[in-house]
Amino acid sequence: MGLVGNKSPQDGIRTVKAVKSCSFPRKSDLCIRIITWNMNGKVSYEDLVELVGKDRKFDLLIVGLQEAPKTNVAQFLQTASSPTHVLLGKAKLQSIQLYLFGPKNSQTLVKELKAERHSVGGFGGLIGRKKGAVAIRINYDDIKMVFIACHLSAHANKVDQRNEELRHISNSLLSRDKGTRDLTVWLGDLNYRIQDVSNRPVRSLIHNHLQSVLVSKDQLLQEAERGEIFKGYCEGTLGFKPTYKYNVGSSNYDTSNKVRVPAWTDRILYKIQDTENIKATLHSYDSMDQVNGSDHKPVKADLCLKWIHD
Repeated sequence: MGLVGNKSPQDGIRTVKAVKSCSFPRKSDLCIRIITWNMNGKVSYEDLVELVGKDRKFDLLIVGLQEAPKTNVAQFLQTASSPTHVLLGKAKLQSIQLYLFGPKNSQTLVKELKAERHSVGGFGGLIGRKKGAVAIRINYDDIKMVFIACHLSAHANKVDQRNEELRHISNSLLSRDKGTRDLTVWLGDLNYRIQDVSNRPVRSLIHNHLQSVLVSKDQLLQEAERGEIFKGYCEGTLGFKPTYKYNVGSSNYDTSNKVRVPAWTDRILYKIQDTENIKATLHSYDSMDQVNGSDHKPVKADLCLKWIHD
């Protein structure tokens, strides 16, 4: 299924450094902006305007949300995007939501589009905040893609459970069209934590801009290295600060009685199926620290694809 498999020397996520300038001699065939954000049950139009941004050099905009409130989100996103983009598709599983926008008048480029969802059970202790995933698969201008937005189980000791949830989601949403996708993207609150480092040292390293020391302790990268998850996938360098957990309304890490250890819970990973014919360039992979409406910071990736013809 392209997500899990037996251990091999090729296991592990390939870390890709974002390049600001396009490496293609001609314009890319397709540029995609991908955003994931755990909203913590709250929404403001100003936050979503900031999320979409004014720089619209992308073709497709993918917005995956977790713990989204019940009202206004789709309408706010459409309004924020409306000067340049229109909603092409959406998928929802209670508070897990996925929206796909394309340029105005781009509907003729959509040959097929399907929304799906898969629950992994439980409500995470909060009614209406189910764990699981939603997906949108699309054939856009003859490029076949699937985007999966998910929210996995929380807490540092639930690594095996998160791995199992990823397997269930992959089996449900990816097994039927194996080998026919050009691009697969996973985004969401994957909830993997920092392993074997206590709160004070983690915060001290981040405060001193040494968070790169913590990357080797990231559970997601560790599990991929063991061959448990995300075999053959790519991710940008974790050059930004951990995106969880913040005091709402600020860029200060959690000072509540829970005092959560900061972690890179919010991630975007991608896989090109046919690397001989499609080349990908990652132009950015970063957190959006200026958005303060949640206890998570949004994460954004800009990915450009080009067909390589003989």
